[in-house]
Amino acid sequence: MGGFKLRSLARAVWLACLAAVAAVPAMAPVEAALAQAVTIPNYWDTGERLPKPDLSALQRLRFLTTTDFPPFNFIDRQKRLTGFHVDLARAICAELDILPKCQIQALPWAELETAMARGDGEAIIAGLEVNARTRDQYAFSRPYLRIPARFVARRENGFTEPMSEVVLRHRVGLVAGSQHLSWFDTAFTRARREVFPTRAAALQALQDGQVDLVFSDAVSLSFWLMSDAAKDCCAFAGGPYLSTVEFGYGLAIAFARGRPELAAAADYALKEINDRGVFAELYLRYFPLGLY
Repeated sequence: MGGFKLRSLARAVWLACLAAVAAVPAMAPVEAALAQAVTIPNYWDTGERLPKPDLSALQRLRFLTTTDFPPFNFIDRQKRLTGFHVDLARAICAELDILPKCQIQALPWAELETAMARGDGEAIIAGLEVNARTRDQYAFSRPYLRIPARFVARRENGFTEPMSEVVLRHRVGLVAGSQHLSWFDTAFTRARREVFPTRAAALQALQDGQVDLVFSDAVSLSFWLMSDAAKDCCAFAGGPYLSTVEFGYGLAIAFARGRPELAAAADYALKEINDRGVFAELYLRYFPLGLY
């Protein structure tokens, strides 16, 4: 099974940050994003109008997810299944007026596609990678979240755009074998970079002054910045970088190939959720530092 690339993140990093996530007020107003200068991503054309689907004949909509991908889906301290994906699935069902018909079930990652093939669910919302194989097997919604790459640096350095000039004058830490290393070497051909076996090793080198920047995915970097391990040493530097080729299509919901009407219904709900500010509230709840 092709899994979303972030699943390789060390679980310990995520668990260390759950307390910080839990401290963010539930359903924080959109105005809080402005006050905190957090950029809310918007992947929708404001002028586009999607037809509202008629799902009155739908018997149920079962979302399959996992418990080991925080902050997207995990078991909280009250032993409840929670996370960004769980709340997003509920928001979609509420928008489609089918909340009583919705179910969310957690399974081990390796069992998700088998369960779908058996007919145990209608959708996978767990970061299943969108690629040639999965496109042949599933009908995907439009992406609801794209994960950018970012630089982090020690606060005292105060690096700002243009990062292309900053990178040429400083040492950059990257993770061996990562898509970010591949993209970086293509984009910054003259940069000085050091490669580390793990993200944790690269970030420790940043704290120790062995490198001046680290380049990786914004989700893991965001939660590291909030963790005790970071010791408030560092911050994002410069803006986000997106690459469909290297960093993926983005997060999307997978439906059975023969149910394109459910994918279209999800698109309608996702756009409405975005336009009414519900997506922004969920985004701030689980990504209080932002990714962009």
